[in-house]
Formats: sequence, structure tokens, C-alpha cells
Amino acid sequence: MAKKIAIVTDSNSGITQQQAREAQGEGRGLYVLPMPFMIDEETFYEDISLTQEQFYEHLAKGADVITSQPAPDSVLQLWDGLLQEYDEIVHIPMSSGLSGSCQSALMLAGDYGGKVQVVNNQRISVTQRQSALDALTLAERGMDAAQIKEFLEADKFNSSIYILLDTLYYLKKGGRITPAAAALGTILRLKPVLQIQGEKLDAFAKARTVSQGKSIMINAIRNDMEKRFGGVNPDRIWLQIAYTYDLEAANQFRAEVMQAFPGFDIHMDPLSLSVACHIGPGSLALACCVKIP
Repeated sequence: MAKKIAIVTDSNSGITQQQAREAQGEGRGLYVLPMPFMIDEETFYEDISLTQEQFYEHLAKGADVITSQPAPDSVLQLWDGLLQEYDEIVHIPMSSGLSGSCQSALMLAGDYGGKVQVVNNQRISVTQRQSALDALTLAERGMDAAQIKEFLEADKFNSSIYILLDTLYYLKKGGRITPAAAALGTILRLKPVLQIQGEKLDAFAKARTVSQGKSIMINAIRNDMEKRFGGVNPDRIWLQIAYTYDLEAANQFRAEVMQAFPGFDIHMDPLSLSVACHIGPGSLALACCVKIP
């Protein structure tokens, strides 16, 4: 008899509490751990006590926003509660290169005798969401938690994500780039394109305009599909868009991506707030993942 597996991810995946509840069914469960934020020294939880709108209001007012990782107590409480109903847990945190929450979860799981498998597949936002959905599918196919972890970690480089920034202000504020580099970029009105491939958020290209930045991302994704993922094929690849704050700009970008990649279904989500606080409003991201066979 197949084991009952609970899939746990965090709110960086973009999966809301409501969406997680809707994905639950017979012998399957999807659960989302809310990421905590300190805003002017007060603690908030994404999608619980902090909405996207409230977050950007705080950001616009120049509030001091600090990301944090879930407290060990909240992780253990969730796991202990789930193990009363499920046989095993697959826990999929945000990329270990962007937060310490993966390392913390790996340490905590050591006391569970293999019943909790923590996946370090270095994904974030829409690509992390796809990992959680893939884990649900693999559990339905009868894989146990250890097998799902092994599959997802082997699959980690079968995804790409590129992010176009509207401003360098928040990267500078968070100490991610030097003030001199931010000042130069601002004077030249550069729009950096970043990529997340494996551990880190890295510079990929510099665009002069938003239009050029969008073209760079579309060409980069096409190049990845052709050279790494076996071709531009909607039967093989998921295509995704993420954005911060500006839904109108995201919808316009979506129309451009649909034109560039006809035949693809495009999933679109707001970027998680843990990423948004480092890059600010007005950012656009384009991502793809290889579909599991």
C-alpha cells in the first residue's frame, strides 16, 4: 500500500494558503509555511498577516523591511501535526543559496528518522511552485518521500529563471551591490537582468530599456530550451512569468511571451515577498521548467 505523503513548501513558492487547501485530496496534501518579515521591528507572516498590497505600501513609505526564516518551533509544529495524519513529509524550502531556511530544515529533519525529507533543489518562486506540484504528482505515482527527494534534486538544473529589475535602489539598500555600482547604473538608467541558476542570484545582462530587457529574457529562455531542455516544445516544458506589484506590466509582458512562444500555457504569479524586498516593485521574471515524464 502506498504511503500517505504530505508535501510542504514555503510562501516563497507563490502558492497561497487557499491554493494549498484546494490542492488537498484523498491521501495527498500540500501545505505552505508562511515566511516571516520584520517591518519596522514588527513581525508579519506572508499571506497570513501581510498581503502583497500591504507589503508594497510599507516599501513605498521607506519602511525597514527585513526577511527572516521560519522559526524552528513553527517548522516542528507543522511537521509533528502532519505526521499524525501522514506517513512521511517532503519539505521543499526556497533555494539554499538565498536563505538559511533550507539548512535549518535539514538539521531539524535529522531527528525524524527519515520520515521528513528536505529537498535542496535550489529553486524559488514559480520554479519552486512547480517542484511542489511535481512532488504531489510523484506521490500519487507511489513514490515515497526519499524517492521524491532524490528525483527533485536530480531534476534541479532542469529549470531557469531570469529577472528584469526596474531599479537598483533595493539591491543597494540590502547591500547586494555597492553604492557606487548602484549610482552608476542609475545615472546610465540601466535595467539589470539577473538569473537564478543553482545557488545564487547572479548578474546576467544589462539592458538600456525595459523593452530590451524583456527581449534579453525571452532570448535567454529560448536558448535554454533549445540547448539544455531538448527544444522549444510545450509538451516538454512549463513556461512561467512572475512579477512584483505591477500587474498591468506583467499582463503586457505575458502577451509578448505568448507571441514569442505560441502553443505554451503560461502560468503567472506575483514574485514572493522575500525576493520582492531585495529587488523592489516593477520587476518582471521569465522562467521555465522541464515537465516530469
